[in-house]
Amino acid sequence: MNLLDYGIVLLYFVLMIWLGFKFKKSEKNTEYFLGGKGFGWFSLCMSTMATQLSVISFVSAPAFVGLRAGGGMQWLTFEFGVPLAMIILIAFIAPALYKSSVVSAYAFLEKRFNSSSRLLLSSVFLISRAFATSVTVYAVSLILMSILKLSFMQTILIISLVTILYSLEGGMKAIVYSEVAQMIIKVLGIFIIIYYGLKQIGGWDIFLQNVDTKRLEVLRFRNSGFDNQEFGFWPMLFGGIFLYCAYYGTDQSQVQRILSAKDEKTVKKLLLFNGLFRFPITLSYCFGGLILGTLVSLNGDFASKIPVEKPDLMIPVFITNYLPHGVIGVIIVAIIAAAMSAYSSNINSLAAVTMEDFVSKKVTVPAEKYVTYSKLAALLWGLITLVLAFFMGDIAKTVIEAINKIGSVFYGPVVCMFLLAIFTKNIQAKSANTGVIFGVLLNLILWIFFKNIFWFWWNVIGAVTTLFVAVFCHYFVYKTVSVQNTYVVVNPSFKTALFTKESGILFVYFILIFSFCYYLTSLV
Repeated sequence: MNLLDYGIVLLYFVLMIWLGFKFKKSEKNTEYFLGGKGFGWFSLCMSTMATQLSVISFVSAPAFVGLRAGGGMQWLTFEFGVPLAMIILIAFIAPALYKSSVVSAYAFLEKRFNSSSRLLLSSVFLISRAFATSVTVYAVSLILMSILKLSFMQTILIISLVTILYSLEGGMKAIVYSEVAQMIIKVLGIFIIIYYGLKQIGGWDIFLQNVDTKRLEVLRFRNSGFDNQEFGFWPMLFGGIFLYCAYYGTDQSQVQRILSAKDEKTVKKLLLFNGLFRFPITLSYCFGGLILGTLVSLNGDFASKIPVEKPDLMIPVFITNYLPHGVIGVIIVAIIAAAMSAYSSNINSLAAVTMEDFVSKKVTVPAEKYVTYSKLAALLWGLITLVLAFFMGDIAKTVIEAINKIGSVFYGPVVCMFLLAIFTKNIQAKSANTGVIFGVLLNLILWIFFKNIFWFWWNVIGAVTTLFVAVFCHYFVYKTVSVQNTYVVVNPSFKTALFTKESGILFVYFILIFSFCYYLTSLV
C-alpha cells in the first residue's frame, strides 16, 4: 500500500464518522433504534444485505469455493432456503412483529406469553451475539493487519473505535445509510476482483479451459446429512428454511430493520427484494473465488504466497500483489465496510435489547434521558466486544469454524417459540419456555455426541422438538395452569397469506435457483 491507498482508507473513516454526527439528533427510542420508522424498502434492503455480506463472505467464502480442499460451488446451497423462508416471513412472522409496535423483537413474546419468555430469549441473544461479534472483530483484524501493515492492536482499535463512534452518535439512521454506501462499495469490490482476476489469467477463454470443473458441483442429493456428509440438498433446503426464518424474523439485528420500516407494504418489499438480491450477490463472490482459485493453479508465484494452512488469505494476497494502487485502497475499504456493517448493527441491536428488555423493565427512564442511556449501552457493548476480541486468539480457530453451529443450536427453538406465539392462543409461557430449553439441549447433545448429523439439520430438529415438548407440557404437565392471554395475534387465512404475488415470485425464483445449480452440477 502507498499514500494513495492509505488516503482512500482515511477518507472512508472520516466519512463514516461524519455520517454518525449528521444523524446525531435522535430524541426518542423509536428514533435512535428504529430511525423514526421512516425508512423505505431500498435503504432497508441494502442495509440488510450489507450485514450479511460480511468479511466471511467477502474473504472466506471465495477461498472455500476456489482453493480450500473439499470446497467448491456447493456454497450456493446456503441460498436454497432463502426465497421459501421469505414467503413465510412475509405471510406471518413479519406482519405480527410489525403490528405489535415493539422496539425489541423479544418484547413481542412478553405480549403473547409473559416476561420470562422475553428475558429468556433476550439473554440468549445478548450472550451469543456479543460472543460472535468479538470473534468477527478478531478475525477481521487478523486479515486487515497483513494488508494495512499495522500491528494487531492498532488494527483492532481503529476498526472498533471508528465503528463504535458513528454507531453511537447516529443510531439506526447512521447505521442504515452508512450500510447503503458500504453495500455499494462491497459489490464494487467484488467486481473489481473478478475483473483483475480474469485479466491476470488471460481472459475468459483461458479461465474456462483451466477451471476445476469438480468445483462446479452444487447439488448433492446423495448426502442425507445423517452420514457425516455436509452440504446435502435436503438439509440445506429444510434446515435453511428454519434458519432464515429465525435469522430474519427473530434475531434482533435483523428484526430491527423490519420494525424500522415506514409501513407494512415497505416490510413486504424489503423481504421480497432481499430474497431476490441475495443469490446474485452470493453467486458473484463465489464466481470470484473460482477465478482466483484458477489463477492459483496457473500462477506458481501467486500460489507460493498463500500459506497452505491459511487459504483464507487468497484474496488479501491477491489484493496486495496484483492490484494497482488506488484500486487496492478501494478493495481495502470494501473489506473494512464488510466488517463495519455487521459490527455497527450488532452494537445497536445489543443496546436496543439491553434498554428495552432489561433497563426499562427495572427502572423508569425519563424520556429526555432515554437516548443518553441508549448511547451508554451502545458504548458499553462496543467496549465489551472490543476487549473480548483481544482474548479470542487461543480459541478463534475453533470458534470461527463453530460460529454457524452456535446459531443453529438456538435458531430452530427460537423461531418455534415465535411461531407458537403467532399461531396458538392457549399455549402459555411455561410450556413454550420448556420447549425451547429442551430444543436447545437436544441440539447440544447432537453437537457433542452425534457428529454424523450435519448441523443444518439442528435448525429443523430443534424447532420440531420445541413444538412437541411445548404441546406435551401444555396438555399433560402444566394443564392445571390457566392464564388468560390478553394478546392474540390475528392471522389471515393460510390461503390469503400464502397465495400472493410475492409468494409466487419467490417460489418461481427458488425454481430458477435450483435449475441454475442443477446446470452447474451437470458440467462436472
